[in-house]
Amino acid sequence: MTDSALPESAADSAVGTDTIVTTATTTATATTAATAVVDPELRGRALDGILLLLPQVLKRDLPEIGENACLFDEVGLTSAATLELILELEDHLDVQIDVEGIDPEDLRSVGTLAGFVAGHVVAED
Repeated sequence: MTDSALPESAADSAVGTDTIVTTATTTATATTAATAVVDPELRGRALDGILLLLPQVLKRDLPEIGENACLFDEVGLTSAATLELILELEDHLDVQIDVEGIDPEDLRSVGTLAGFVAGHVVAED
């Protein structure tokens, strides 16, 4: 039986269910990202660490950049350099960062990466 053969109410129900599932999933993801607890002190240390480590990771001097500098467009960060930066930042801060939930928005700027780091430190056992 195809969707066109379904009674109108059944087709409406199927579409409604998909919409509800998608909306619930999107809402749950947004809520998880929004509820990450960000330690302001750790965010400041992460910000300082990123600014310190970027020239080392990129292997070149950088002009003075601020918290709102776009990591890819302004700073010239690449995918490989992003991984290296995060690993170096873990060593610098002596923490382990849970990168499972990282998304492009978290890498938009120096400040958004610092916020992500401060909200995604793995607790020590």
